[in-house]
Amino acid sequence: MSNAILVVNSGSTSLKFAAYSAAINAPLNAAFRGEVRGLQGNPRFIVSESAGEPVASYKWDSGKTVSHRIALQFVLSWIQSNMGLKIGAAGHRVVQGGARFRAPVRIDPEVVDYLDSLAIVEPSHQPYNVEGVRTLDMELPGILQVACFDTSFHRTMPEVAQTYALVKELRDAGVRHWGYHGISYDYISREIRKFAPDARRVIAAHLGGGASMCAMFDGCSIETSTGFGGLSGLPMATRSGDVPIEALFYVLRKGIVDAVGLEKMLYHQSGLLGLSEISSDMRELLLSEDPRAIGAIDNFVYSMTRYAGAYVSVLGGLDAFVFTAGIGEHSPEIRTALCKKLHWLGVKLDENANLSNQLRISSRESSVSVWVIPTNEELIIAEYTRALTMR
Repeated sequence: MSNAILVVNSGSTSLKFAAYSAAINAPLNAAFRGEVRGLQGNPRFIVSESAGEPVASYKWDSGKTVSHRIALQFVLSWIQSNMGLKIGAAGHRVVQGGARFRAPVRIDPEVVDYLDSLAIVEPSHQPYNVEGVRTLDMELPGILQVACFDTSFHRTMPEVAQTYALVKELRDAGVRHWGYHGISYDYISREIRKFAPDARRVIAAHLGGGASMCAMFDGCSIETSTGFGGLSGLPMATRSGDVPIEALFYVLRKGIVDAVGLEKMLYHQSGLLGLSEISSDMRELLLSEDPRAIGAIDNFVYSMTRYAGAYVSVLGGLDAFVFTAGIGEHSPEIRTALCKKLHWLGVKLDENANLSNQLRISSRESSVSVWVIPTNEELIIAEYTRALTMR
């Protein structure tokens, strides 16, 4: 492969990447995908072929930290040295697109500056997304780059769902319900049509280190659990999820922490980690018999149950439910726990299908079809990047 689209997902603690053929009339197939994980401590570089076979790996010294720029420079050097690959364009996952961008866009210096200004809205991911763009521009000057936004998919939500009951000054300043994980939901909205073409009312649950739920009608987002930033909604690995605003005022008035400390606590010390005081990893919690771990899991499932009930009301019923992302794709226990809560809707699991992580995990008698669909954000980004390259 001599020419390719590089997909970059520069996250808060990892750098994920994939390379796709750039041929216009050919199917988009990943030549390889990889990750530099653990950037904030014990970083490791891993690459696999499209079939999942390991290609290469590298470990930095124990205890070392690696910046996103250094990680991406390492990735580019490895690609150029080992794959005989010319990168013709790059597509980036960018969390926040703001009011300007309802769809993917070609990146120029003015766009980069605008996206950088949105870091104040979503500080846990946006700065690293922008750093990935700038690093690639420095390493491969003149390369066409495209930004794909997690917020774009949710711009189909009704205006009432995007609006908070705040004074006009705050609404004009951009305080609104943005919603995230939109690239993943974009992919799921397309895939579910293949398997359940008659399912108009769909709830999808993107359950990973970051977790959210989305109500979709005819493939369009009409409601989602993440709100202004990536903090609200479901409890996540280390993020709190929904917390009463007045409780935060109380914490500040009481002087328990200052604003900086509170932000750190809500983003990095809460969620499953804060509840369990054991781990932020759902796999570890599921293996534990500690009451705190059990309580954290119960809280996670309860929160999903609340949102599912609300979304059934918003949709006026439910035709299909989709689990995706790390927990959604690999945790039969979590899927079972939630589906039991949705028994009143006529949800009936096929236990064997669920335990083996099959595509359809609901029984034929189930009134609502339930699916496990692995998400593929990289493919969506590659598709949008190729389409904008053709212009």
